[in-house]
Amino acid sequence: MSESFPTVAFLSISGGLQDAYTYVFRGKVFANAQTGNIVLLSQNICERNWLQSAHYFVPLAAFAIGIIVAEQIRGKYQNVQNIHWRQIVLLLEMILLFLVSFLPQSLDMLANALVSFSCAMQVQTFRKVNGYAFASTMCIGNMRSGMEALSAYIRTHDRNVLGKALRYWEIIFLFAVGAGIGGQFVVLFGAHTIWFSCLLLLVSFCLMFIREEMKEHPEISVEEETIQKDLWDIEKQIKNIGHQVGEDISVMKSPHNKDSQ
Repeated sequence: MSESFPTVAFLSISGGLQDAYTYVFRGKVFANAQTGNIVLLSQNICERNWLQSAHYFVPLAAFAIGIIVAEQIRGKYQNVQNIHWRQIVLLLEMILLFLVSFLPQSLDMLANALVSFSCAMQVQTFRKVNGYAFASTMCIGNMRSGMEALSAYIRTHDRNVLGKALRYWEIIFLFAVGAGIGGQFVVLFGAHTIWFSCLLLLVSFCLMFIREEMKEHPEISVEEETIQKDLWDIEKQIKNIGHQVGEDISVMKSPHNKDSQ
């Protein structure tokens, strides 16, 4: 379920909302699009605006640390049975974003760092949808993959490839919806707008309790199913052989067969 489209849909809306929240309400800093932060950081360094440079450097550093933390959580909790390690990441992300809502605008640098940290964990944790790569907190990779799949469809007319392209554009659309909602809600709810992102993440968290039969490694499940089917066929053949042998023995032991001998 962590790679299913419903889970990814809510994550994408949340990602767009987070980016709009930090840019519109927290001093025009991108929570997800770190390329934009790098451009602005470089510009301010060249102009020797050191305080403003820190405004963009801190979220960058937080984003980098968030990736490390997500990987550490995966390494430590990936074998836990009662809860998926990705749910642990979502739980931590929800807690951090909830705390951000109480930070005043005088602490925008800290708020942006926490949101960027959360976004990094999310983008590192959820990297596939229906088996192919995607990003829930940025669009450029999804746009490239979507157009690549569309180009492949033009050549091959394979409807599965077209479906893949449409899925990428659906994710981009949902991200845009989240960004639009975030921009509008900031006017109404201010700092507490980030609570809506928490609610979206909570939906994804709950969806992941739905267990699919093929879980996280469908290729292994298919292989096991094939092996099981082969074993059933072998068992059936053995029973048929045993039944046939039994009939042959009965014929050999019959009085008619003895008289013939």
